[in-house]
Amino acid sequence: MTVLLGVDVGGTFTDFLLWQNGEFRVHKLPSTPDDPSRSILAGIDELQVTPDLIIHGSTVATNAVLERHGARTALVTTTGMRDLLVIGRQSRSDIYDLEPKTPEPLVPEELLFELSATLDQNGTVVEPFDVSQASEILEEARANGAEALAVSLLYAYANPQLEQAFAEIARKFELYLSISSDVSPEYREVERTATVVLNAYVGPVMDHYLKRLSNGLQKRGCGPLRIVQSDGGSANVHRAIRLPVATLLSGPSAGVAGAFDVSQSAGFNRIITLDMGGTSTDVALCDGEIPTRPDVTVDGFSARTPVVDVHTVGAGGGSIARIDTGGALRVGPQSAGATPGPASYGTGEAFTVTDAQVVLGRLTSDGLLGGAMELDVDRAYYAAEPLISSFGSVEATAQAVISVATANMESALRVVSVQRGYDPREFTLVAFGGAGPLHACTLAESLEMRRVLIPMLPGVLAAQGGVGSDVTATLTRSVLSPFNQRTFEKIAKALRATGEQVRDEPGLETAELRYALDIRYAGQSYELTIEADPTELSDASLTFHSLHQKRFAHSDLNAAIEVVNVRATARVASMAESPSPNFIKEKPTDNYIPIWFDNEQRQTRTYQRNELSPGTDFDGPAIIRQIDSTTLVPPTWRGEVDNQGNIILERQ
Repeated sequence: MTVLLGVDVGGTFTDFLLWQNGEFRVHKLPSTPDDPSRSILAGIDELQVTPDLIIHGSTVATNAVLERHGARTALVTTTGMRDLLVIGRQSRSDIYDLEPKTPEPLVPEELLFELSATLDQNGTVVEPFDVSQASEILEEARANGAEALAVSLLYAYANPQLEQAFAEIARKFELYLSISSDVSPEYREVERTATVVLNAYVGPVMDHYLKRLSNGLQKRGCGPLRIVQSDGGSANVHRAIRLPVATLLSGPSAGVAGAFDVSQSAGFNRIITLDMGGTSTDVALCDGEIPTRPDVTVDGFSARTPVVDVHTVGAGGGSIARIDTGGALRVGPQSAGATPGPASYGTGEAFTVTDAQVVLGRLTSDGLLGGAMELDVDRAYYAAEPLISSFGSVEATAQAVISVATANMESALRVVSVQRGYDPREFTLVAFGGAGPLHACTLAESLEMRRVLIPMLPGVLAAQGGVGSDVTATLTRSVLSPFNQRTFEKIAKALRATGEQVRDEPGLETAELRYALDIRYAGQSYELTIEADPTELSDASLTFHSLHQKRFAHSDLNAAIEVVNVRATARVASMAESPSPNFIKEKPTDNYIPIWFDNEQRQTRTYQRNELSPGTDFDGPAIIRQIDSTTLVPPTWRGEVDNQGNIILERQ
């Protein structure tokens, strides 16, 4: 592979990172929310390349859920289970909310169907499959406008026979088909059904999008397309169309993977990531490894699929500032997005976080994208006028907006650190995204963190993480077995069988296999995921007790434990290398501009990023510009460039 292209589509910008013959190029374009493929294809045309491989971080499935423009979906369940998702677990995200609001179900009442065919808890057929009943259900679903079909029969994780029989008939009706024994073959009916419904709901949207994008790439002579998954790995187009639910956290996961790779190379294993884009901010805590969890929730809808453990808040460069009915300043979660964008972009009217940075002098009329996108400073000032009466001056207004946005992001950082028992002062803050480096030092101060790392290419780090992602596929099977010496052989056999099955996917025949077990104490409702070696399962038992002690402050070596699920992940390592620094071998230019810090205007030195070669150090205040981002160094901070081009900022 001589030409690799990483693409990350955000709410405001589409980022490109191109590797070509050992060199890299960075490019950005405004996103096209109505059809993300347009900005991708336009970027490839502007780069004038035909990549051998494109790795794409996608928000298509996520946006389909957030904007409720997924497919009209039908659900087929076992008799008596049609209201399973409406009843759910009766859980509340906020136990003190007296009037909790739940989202409207993704499946309308007229598209809920029951099938009489039944299994018992062991997977034995109790009532056989009725072909005529299945055909009637499918005819009615199509007559009621169904575009996608989800099938989740009771105990299908133990025996997929009935679901597969239904699928054979359903394929003749040209509906997007999603069956639970393929998508999520795990016990817990609510979660399994929710996952297969969500997969069916976003499936046709992802199918149409990826086929349209693939056709555009093929016309340009480009190589194959891979999609970043929520676990930080990537998959081919076929898998992404079959399991779009696995891409719901695509972009944020790639960003964490890229940040962890960069920080490890720089010698930092304990980091908190700060990915601030135009619409939202994503944070994650990595204590020596990338954190993962087995499920994801998007706008109230949950799914069982492995994801990087990322926490998101609606605070980005495009977050809109407003005064609420009580007179308080609010910033976000509403965003100006790519269209119309912040006021300073020339078309928006609302005052946003980006406009506040313009007013404070941190972003100038020279604009973004290396000057290719000019900023309208006068328009930013004009947009602030409705808010000025509450703060006295336009600069005070802008500072207040930055302070509120910082507080929103600080609360997110506390969720992944303090609330989970970690001291953020022991970690390095890795800031990236187009806006992350502008806010990093202020956020670090609020948490008493002493060190910030700004990667060499912060604005396109998610695209870099995507290119560096391994090809992955994970398969989970429920076993529900005691875990002791007498059952080790049975569980090891289930692990190996699951590994062989996941290796059957195209391109994974020679993949490395990694195994894990979902383990709990007998009688518990929830479990911990423990890495496992089929030849040394006793080690997994000891690891479970240790992790349970760390996570919940108690454990019992004598208590019975049980395995709920076995997991196998096939992984093919990425061949991409990290980009090498490209510096100007000249002394940095001596240029100063006025910038506001804490209601005081100070002359601030400006640098171009490629002027700062390894070993260069400097004191704040300083502003560092590059094509993909801008870094702000406050007066009490100093910076140094390491030998890989990262900027290491520390409080003096």
